[in-house]
Amino acid sequence: MKKLLICIACLLCTFTAKAQFEQNKWLVTPSITGIGMSYSDQDKMSFGFEAEGGVFLRDNFALLISAGTEIKDRGDDRSSLGAGVRYYFDQTGIYIGSKFKYDNYNFYKGGSKNDATIGAEVGYAFFLNRTITIEPAVYYNQSLTDQDFSKFGLKLGFGFYF
Repeated sequence: MKKLLICIACLLCTFTAKAQFEQNKWLVTPSITGIGMSYSDQDKMSFGFEAEGGVFLRDNFALLISAGTEIKDRGDDRSSLGAGVRYYFDQTGIYIGSKFKYDNYNFYKGGSKNDATIGAEVGYAFFLNRTITIEPAVYYNQSLTDQDFSKFGLKLGFGFYF
């Protein structure tokens, strides 16, 4: 009996996750980036916050827009705007994404710098219930203007699917 209940629960979870990746569904994903674990030649370590929102144009395929900020221990900061896509591997919750971002750096000693990056990420949407997920991900952002601003890191987010 226990095995039957576990099998039914697993099947229900599978169908619940699939229903959230359907065409015309919306998602919002605020996330903490870095968490002291992102690294670039310029910043060494940093902490940031990013919010993404978007719509599923087709099943498992979402178009996203994003905005974020990052604070460094030296007093420098970065703000960014971007657009990207995500593809969810059917019922598993695993996703890959790509993003183009425009970044503006303000330095504590004065001055600023603008940059553009192309990023890639791999993550997992772990469903807590029908609409809320915890989404850990690994990402890499490649700077198009200065290699020192390229960044590798981890992020932890929450997803809201409706």
